[in-house]
Amino acid sequence: MSFENIMGIAGQAMDAQTVRINAAVSNIANADTQAGSPDDAFKAKRVIFKTILASEVNQKRGDTVGGVRVAEIAEDLAPAPAVYEPNHPDADAKGYVYTSNVEVMSEMVDITAASRSYESAVEASNTAKRLMMRTIELLKK
Repeated sequence: MSFENIMGIAGQAMDAQTVRINAAVSNIANADTQAGSPDDAFKAKRVIFKTILASEVNQKRGDTVGGVRVAEIAEDLAPAPAVYEPNHPDADAKGYVYTSNVEVMSEMVDITAASRSYESAVEASNTAKRLMMRTIELLKK
């Protein structure tokens, strides 16, 4: 595997984990929102990754052999919880207000996992860089 491929794979992993962290932060920011119907309630966003195999490499897009990319950002299909608040301005005819389906603790766990994955990709690229520099030093002798 070439140095370029290692750095490309690590870079793609960092990009993908950044999107994952941003989605989780957005979910947390919208966790306390309320709406008058289940359809209008905020739905958590989930990042779907796709593995890039050697047979799927697209040089125009800049993919390297192997790696990962964000395939899509999908809405979580969990139902929006209903809370009985008949005096709320957004309450429906039955007096219910619908909150987001975001579970803050799950989002925090997702942020932690994504951060650790990001750190692993950084460490992989740093290790590859150190090995390349050591190889260059040995070739100079």
